[in-house]
Amino acid sequence: MLTDSQKRQLDEDGCLALPGLMSVRLLMELRARVEELFLAEGEGAGSEFKAEPGARRLANLINKGPVFEQVMLEPAVLEAVEFVLGPKFKLSSFNVRDASPHGEGAQPLHVDSGAVADEQGYWVCNSIWMLDDFTAENGATRVVPGSHRWRRVPPAGLYGTYPGERLVTGPAGTVIVMNAHTWHGGTPNRTTSPRRAMHIYFTRWDKPQQQYQKQLLSAEVQARLSPQARQLLALDDALNDELSLTGSGVSGFLK
Repeated sequence: MLTDSQKRQLDEDGCLALPGLMSVRLLMELRARVEELFLAEGEGAGSEFKAEPGARRLANLINKGPVFEQVMLEPAVLEAVEFVLGPKFKLSSFNVRDASPHGEGAQPLHVDSGAVADEQGYWVCNSIWMLDDFTAENGATRVVPGSHRWRRVPPAGLYGTYPGERLVTGPAGTVIVMNAHTWHGGTPNRTTSPRRAMHIYFTRWDKPQQQYQKQLLSAEVQARLSPQARQLLALDDALNDELSLTGSGVSGFLK
């Protein structure tokens, strides 16, 4: 599905916008479920991953509703992830981050998992699902285009503007696929409204998951997942062994 121009942008800049990937109906369903979870989990929201001052968090979303299972398998995103990581990859974590209003939510520039590309290439790729508009005022993500090629992490505590950085803005329903070696970070939400985003994060097959899905997912959820979803979550030892032996990739299994 990716055009040559899109592949070139993802390769050169480290991030690619896919506007309108979420339908209005899906967007409304995701927003509703996210707010239900924030209400139900209260102060413990996001505890499977981490708490973050200045932001609301949810984690382990595959365990919390079929709608999340649906979006995890979005073909356009998986194709873009394959372009970054190659054919052997798995879901690493599935979270929500909501930069809190009134100036909260700023992050230093960072790379996900502190990852530096190795001799096999890139090994982390994230997708940012905009549940609200991303604007210059409400905490949109900033990126430093091309920084994924530098093979180093940013200096610690880098909150200030970095030369060449760009703000990733767009309407709700947009999905950003980002080579997560790209230097990036959330900006302050200076509005009075939420700025919610889902982060569906992938890693190369030989690397550990950020959140170990086999341990986190309930038996009920694991039993109802499709073979494609189980493969992407690395739940089946037999399938994992077969993948390793045949050299087939997750993306090939999903097609």
